[in-house]
Amino acid sequence: MSDIPSTVETEIATEQEYVDRVYLRLEQLRAEAVANEAAGYRQSDARVPGALVERDAFVYHAAKRLRTLDSEYEGLVFGRLDLAEDKVRYVGRLGLRDQQMNALLVDWRAPAAAPFYQATPEHREDVIRRRVIRSTGSKVIGIEDDLLDPERGQGMVVVGDGALMAALSRARSNQMRDIVATIQAEQDKAVRAPGSGVTLITGGPGTGKTAVALHRAAFLLYSDRRRYEGGGVLVLGPSAVFMTYIERVLPSLGENAVTLRSLGGVFDGVEADEHDDPRSAALKGSLGIRPLLVKLVRQPPPDAPTELRLTYRGEVLRLEADTLRAARARVHEKGILPNHGRNRAAAALIADLWRLYRDRLNEPTVEERDSFVADMKERTELLEFVTRWWPQLTPLDVLGWLRDPAMIRRLNGPRALRFKALPTVQDVPLLDELRMLLGEPPKPKRTDPFHVIDGIRELTTVADREFASRQNVVRGENYDEYAHVVVDEAQDLSPMQWRMLGRRGKYASWTIVGDPAQSSWDDAAEARRARDQAVGRTRRHSFELTTNYRNSAEIFEQAAAVARRGLPGIVLPTAVRRTGVAPSHRVAGDLRSAVREAASELLDRLEGTIGVACVMSRRDEVAGWISDLAPGRLHAVGSLETKGLEYDGVVVLEPGDIAEESPAGLRTLYVVLTRATQELITVAATADWQKLLT
Repeated sequence: MSDIPSTVETEIATEQEYVDRVYLRLEQLRAEAVANEAAGYRQSDARVPGALVERDAFVYHAAKRLRTLDSEYEGLVFGRLDLAEDKVRYVGRLGLRDQQMNALLVDWRAPAAAPFYQATPEHREDVIRRRVIRSTGSKVIGIEDDLLDPERGQGMVVVGDGALMAALSRARSNQMRDIVATIQAEQDKAVRAPGSGVTLITGGPGTGKTAVALHRAAFLLYSDRRRYEGGGVLVLGPSAVFMTYIERVLPSLGENAVTLRSLGGVFDGVEADEHDDPRSAALKGSLGIRPLLVKLVRQPPPDAPTELRLTYRGEVLRLEADTLRAARARVHEKGILPNHGRNRAAAALIADLWRLYRDRLNEPTVEERDSFVADMKERTELLEFVTRWWPQLTPLDVLGWLRDPAMIRRLNGPRALRFKALPTVQDVPLLDELRMLLGEPPKPKRTDPFHVIDGIRELTTVADREFASRQNVVRGENYDEYAHVVVDEAQDLSPMQWRMLGRRGKYASWTIVGDPAQSSWDDAAEARRARDQAVGRTRRHSFELTTNYRNSAEIFEQAAAVARRGLPGIVLPTAVRRTGVAPSHRVAGDLRSAVREAASELLDRLEGTIGVACVMSRRDEVAGWISDLAPGRLHAVGSLETKGLEYDGVVVLEPGDIAEESPAGLRTLYVVLTRATQELITVAATADWQKLLT
């Protein structure tokens, strides 16, 4: 029985000694940053020109350095490369040098760290042994080795069955982990692709598309920080649930200069999470909705007055509904955006009033006309009328008009088009389109948060002002000058959603991640044209991820059968591991009890999180069924919310209903069935849906 345990312990102790050295250096650097921050504040005592500027610079850079050092504490050292000529290189979350300026730790994004991800037995890149170091805090708890060059590695200790398989067996939590220690070669190529142009990453469930996209954002910020941090990086995901799941990945990689938005939260001031019924969603997503919106912004508000009545020099002047309608049309014909057209609208009304009054004069003179116009411009009742007849409009105001079916009929809109009391995810791009069609209303003068009284401003540092700006609006409302845009689950985006994102990325490079087999948008050609228009004519870099690391082969084989029914001939990834546990399909009369029983079994057998998936219309009902079981580990999710998520175990209620939920129902069911890493249980009233598995 051997000395293997003691050999492993010896290797762990060796790595612990080095990790301790790294953390000691980290504490030294942190102490220096704290001292620099304190020195920066003392700088203002010098009473010399430029002291306050120097103080601000000291404080800002020290605070930034502290933030970086603090964010990288957990699992700081995760890799070791044993190279030719007895060279050893350690890889971690950031780069560190010792006091003699020798490399102590190589940042995972640096070119010197690339062999940690790219070296293979066929292409060793001078690597003899690659070691993954697993830690809790600063304590090493395990190591996993890959011996890439057995001939030169004779005598080296090799521990474990491989870092990736070890990572795959660990339980999931409520938030996504970074994969910085286990990025595979095909993933690394996509992470390190050139920053310019459009990087297209495709791959099936479990291939790590989302993780690759997030690590790519961190890599770009590292490789060209001035460009990407200055302009900003926008990361788009399919749902608020998904964004909560991934929100800690980039901070754990040391990057905080990234904006995370769900598709329901792209338009500032709105956070939509409800979805429309499939027919209405298809209508709202197609470019065919835009002509209706163009006509909509030219309509008078539903509560606009329909008659203007004024008295001038004893004469009653009245503009009736037809005249008002014609005046509105004349203003719109000039191509003026409605929120910029109030002055033109007032001028049009005054012109119509003058025509009425002129016809009652014998020989009107220019002086009489000028006097009339000047008087009308001062009339309070006319100003009040114009304010109500041509108000400043918000996109939310105008979209709300469509809640009235009569308005849709007046515009010859589709009868199936429906609008709810609150905006849905599909309404958000319509709001953004209306923003452009209406024009931005005049904004109030921006106030200075550090203003005390006229002539006196509060003494502040750069850090103070940076914080204050983030508390208000980081980059302005509906900011459209991002340097890079990352779009996850891109196969689901409608043409109108692509138009909305195109405005945010008009100066950007792009990373677009998706899988055609998971698409919930039916007209792929229309969406592709809208995507190409959004990203522009620029160079494409394409990468395909072919290995499913998430699902066991037993689970993925059944999900793949559903995918092939939805998209015959589709090329699917290969699942790399087997667990010996096949999916369980249960038929039950009492669905509530059966779901609770299945969820309880998975909670008992598995350590991580459990998901219960169902059609969107039953999500709240199912959540009530399981609310008392294990709130921290058990989650009810609707079918469309499962994109990008993963659980150790999944219970799927009525898979057949999900398949029939929308025109893309089979593809949605494929997504739902691929959320489980270890066990899958389906519950249905009949076994009819199982025909989809053959």
